[in-house]
Amino acid sequence: MGENVLYYGDNLYILREHISDESVDLIYLDPPFNSNQSYNILFREENGAASAAQVRAFEDTWHWNAASEEALDDMMRNAPPHLVELMNGLLSFLGRNQFTAYLVMMAPRLLELHRVLKSTGSIYLHCDPTASHYLKIMMDQIFDLGNFRNEITWKRTTAHSNVGKRYGVITDSILFYTKTSSYTWNQQYSPYSEEYIKKTYRYIEQGTGRRYSSRDLTASMQRASSGQLYEWKGVRPPSSRCWSYAKEQMEKLEAESRIIYSKTGYPRLKVYLDEMPGIPLQNIWLDMSALSSWSSERLGYPTQKPEALLERIIKTSSNEKDVILDPFCGCGTTIAVAQRLKRKWTGIDITHLAIAIMKNRLDDTFGNKISYEVVGEPTDLSGASALAQQDRYQFQWWALSLVKARPVDQKKKGADRGIDGVKYINITPGLKKPKVMKTVVQVKSGHVSVKDIREFKTVIDNAKAEMGAFITLNHPTNPMVKEALTAGYYKPPDIIGAVQCPKVQILTIEELLDGKKLQYPIHEDMTFKKAERAEEEQGKQDELF
Repeated sequence: MGENVLYYGDNLYILREHISDESVDLIYLDPPFNSNQSYNILFREENGAASAAQVRAFEDTWHWNAASEEALDDMMRNAPPHLVELMNGLLSFLGRNQFTAYLVMMAPRLLELHRVLKSTGSIYLHCDPTASHYLKIMMDQIFDLGNFRNEITWKRTTAHSNVGKRYGVITDSILFYTKTSSYTWNQQYSPYSEEYIKKTYRYIEQGTGRRYSSRDLTASMQRASSGQLYEWKGVRPPSSRCWSYAKEQMEKLEAESRIIYSKTGYPRLKVYLDEMPGIPLQNIWLDMSALSSWSSERLGYPTQKPEALLERIIKTSSNEKDVILDPFCGCGTTIAVAQRLKRKWTGIDITHLAIAIMKNRLDDTFGNKISYEVVGEPTDLSGASALAQQDRYQFQWWALSLVKARPVDQKKKGADRGIDGVKYINITPGLKKPKVMKTVVQVKSGHVSVKDIREFKTVIDNAKAEMGAFITLNHPTNPMVKEALTAGYYKPPDIIGAVQCPKVQILTIEELLDGKKLQYPIHEDMTFKKAERAEEEQGKQDELF
C-alpha cells in the first residue's frame, strides 16, 4: 500500500490484494445504509438552481441474489467459526432477503478491516438505526466485545415536522471499536456553556480580568501521605481529610498567588477559566449538523459528512503521519481532512464518479501541495477498452472525468437526449455576475460514424450550448472530422483576450490520456463546485462552537 492512494474498485478486493496486515492506524467507514432508497448526486446549474439532472451514484438497496449466495459461500469457507455461526443464526432468524444481503456484504469487509488495523488502531463505523444493532453484533464478534468503546450518537439534523406516526429521526450512530486495549487516544474537549461559566467561574481577577473559580484544597484521607498532613497558616484540614498537596507544592502555589482564603481562613485553590480545556467529550454529539444546502463545504454528494465530524474522529484516534483508511470514501471528506491534519491516507470507492469528485476536491483544496496516486483507473487504451466492455456507465463517468465534465441523467428525456455530460466555463472571470459558457459532452465506446457528428450538432443546438465535445474510444473517420468543422467556431463577443475555438471538438480517449485538452476561448472551470482552498496552516479549522 502506497502513501496517499485512491483506489477504484470493490473494496473487498482492494483490501485483500493491496492493503497489508496491520498497516492502518484509523478506519472510518460510512457504508451505504440499508435504507431501501436510491441516493442521487444533485448538481447545480449555472444560475445556482438545483439541476433536474440527477446521476445515480450508487443504489442503496440490496437484494438477495446469486452474488449474495457467492459472498455467503466465501464467508462460510474462510471466516472464523464464531462469525459463521452468527451469520447462520441471522439467516435462520431473518431469512434470505434484502437485509441479510446487506449483512452478508458487510461481514467479509469488516473481517478484512480487522486484519489491516494496527494493534493500536481504532475503527469508527457510521450507521443508522435500520442496521446498527445487527452491525454491532457482528463487530462484537470480529473485534471482540471487550474492545467496544462507545456507541456515539450524532445529531445530524434539526427537528422534522413531517414525521408521521412516529418520533422524528435526527441522529446517526457511530460504533467505536479498537483492535486491542492499548490504542491511540487524544482526549478532545467541548467548551463550557455560558451558563456554566457564569455559575462556576463567577469571580473576575482585578487587574487581569481573568475569570476563575475556587476549589477545595483538601482530599480524602485515603490519599493521605506523611507529606499531606501538616498545619498551613494556623489551619489544619478536618480530621477525615488531608491537604491535596504536599507542603512544598502549597508554598509554590502561594508564591504564584494561586491560593485564596475564605472568611474562616481556609485556603482554596484559584482555578482560571482560560487554563481549563473544557468538558471531556461525551458520546452524544450535538454540536455539528449535517451540511446545509448553503454550506461552503457542500459538493453535491448525497451522503457528504461535515469536515468537523471527521476532524474530531481523526484528532482523537490518530497522530500526525498515521495512516487513515476510508473504504467507502464517496466524495472524500475523510481523505481531505486527513491530508489537512498531516496524516497519510487511503481511500476506496467503487464508482469512477466518486473518484472524479475526490480528485477535483483534492486538487481544488491543496493544489500542487499534494501528491497522490490513483489505482484502478485506465492508464492506456487497452485499459480503457477493458473498462468499456466491463461497465459502460463506469467507462462513461471515467471518460467525462478526463475533461472534468459532470454526468447527466441517462433517463432524462427531451432536449438533453444524447448528452452524457456537461461542462460550464466562466468566460468573464472576476465579475460578480459571470457569463457562463455551456459545453455538452457525448461519450462513445463503440463504432462511430459521420452520422453521430451530424446528430450531435443537433443536440448542441437543442441544448442551447455554445460548444460540444465528442469523446470516442475509436478513432474518428475523415468524414467525421470534416463534418465537425462545418459547425464553425465560437468566440464570445466583447470578451478581451478570448480566442475562437471549434464549436464541435472530437477527442479520442488515447489523445486525452496523452494530455490533450478541450479548447476554450478563456478558461475558468465552473462545472463542479470547488472545494475551499486549505489554509496555509494545515490543521486549522473554524471553531466548532
